[in-house]
Amino acid sequence: MADSGEILASIRRRIASGELKPGDRVPSTRQIVRRWGVAMATATRVLTTLRQEGLVVARPGIGTVVASGAPPVAVTPRARHTPPEVTRGDVVRTAMAIADTEGSAALSMRRVATELGVATMSLYRHVPSKDDLLERMVDAAFADHRFSAPPPDDWLEALRAGADRLWTIFRRHPWVPTVMSLTRPQVTPNVLAYTEWVISAMHAAGLELRWIFKVHVTLFSYVRGLAISLEPEALAQQETGLTYDEFIDTRDTAFAAVMSSGAFPTFQAVAAGADFDLDLDEQFEFGLRHLLAGLAGLPQADR
Repeated sequence: MADSGEILASIRRRIASGELKPGDRVPSTRQIVRRWGVAMATATRVLTTLRQEGLVVARPGIGTVVASGAPPVAVTPRARHTPPEVTRGDVVRTAMAIADTEGSAALSMRRVATELGVATMSLYRHVPSKDDLLERMVDAAFADHRFSAPPPDDWLEALRAGADRLWTIFRRHPWVPTVMSLTRPQVTPNVLAYTEWVISAMHAAGLELRWIFKVHVTLFSYVRGLAISLEPEALAQQETGLTYDEFIDTRDTAFAAVMSSGAFPTFQAVAAGADFDLDLDEQFEFGLRHLLAGLAGLPQADR
């Protein structure tokens, strides 16, 4: 079993030789664990050290890549400085960066502490539990995308803007739709600010009160339901190196074998005449357009 020094030396050599160029992905924590047979904490320490040396950076939805203009690789790593006092904001933003690049399943209090270079127990001075941390992460994601202007007078236009903003948040942080709950919602200031913005447009337009919350939940459920696929797809691309289209190509033989049975004639006819390239952004637009068209028929109260 290798130690962290050997793994660091191996990756540094690949960067120094040009084998790994700026923008190229370096081995993920899971790949390091599998290849060198080390613990996850060791793999995390390797990538943390490379980031501290300025050799790699984390790219949301991609992983850890070689930094542009990375400094020359030294024989020994740069001296580590005593880290500054950690704040709650540091904890939350570090946790978000981990979830952005490696998925929500990779997030733990221990992992966050390792990234910050502090003892795990010290984090509990800032967040009492992982559930509390997740709520603060969601709130921070919504805070970064708060509306800066009041909603438009057209309530359907406001609903579209609200759905677009929600999709933007989910696209930027694919873990958010998996963390948020419809039945046990996070009650945080910035999530509520988003909700207030959306429902205030419906209320101002005179939509009957009994419909307002139902419309909000319907719209949220549609966007979140589609966005649930974002995180697993991003992780699958990182793990396999295959895009959606490339993965589908690998299934051609299996698909043809099933279709040759003749047991699914309607599906076969539709598949032959339709474009099955699934683009989630296009699917979002298609569904939203028709959802809003249906909601447009809701009655409005007399004012």
